[in-house]
Amino acid sequence: MKLNELSPSKGARRYPKRVGRGTGCGSGGTSGRGHKGQKSRSGGNIRPGYEGGQMPLQRRLPKRGFRNPFRKEYAVINVRDLKNFEKNSVVDREALLDAGLVSGRQQEVKLLGQGRIDHPLVVRVNKCSDTARKGIESAGGQVELI
Repeated sequence: MKLNELSPSKGARRYPKRVGRGTGCGSGGTSGRGHKGQKSRSGGNIRPGYEGGQMPLQRRLPKRGFRNPFRKEYAVINVRDLKNFEKNSVVDREALLDAGLVSGRQQEVKLLGQGRIDHPLVVRVNKCSDTARKGIESAGGQVELI
């Protein structure tokens, strides 16, 4: 079988309904739109959420809360995630990105203290918890805030 020999199975594709081709076809005259009214006119469709002049649902419901536009998003990693890095290596954002621990869209990195490591590392992150700092320094490493 070749790519040019592929075809859809029998009955999978249908021809589109041809409307407005006379009364004999069953959808002539008004072309299946009925008589009069907004939806029978050309270009006469209503936008999503429109309720015929009634106050729409999205305006009836109360608005609550606040979304801070200046909020910073942190990529959170734990001490246990650093065990695959080599001894005395520098772990920064680029190294974490290469290891797949951080995605490209988060701007800053925060280190949390779950887990343990046995070898020293130099970790350069934006924020660090006290537990994480103690865990890395107890293994002989150091944490640098950037």
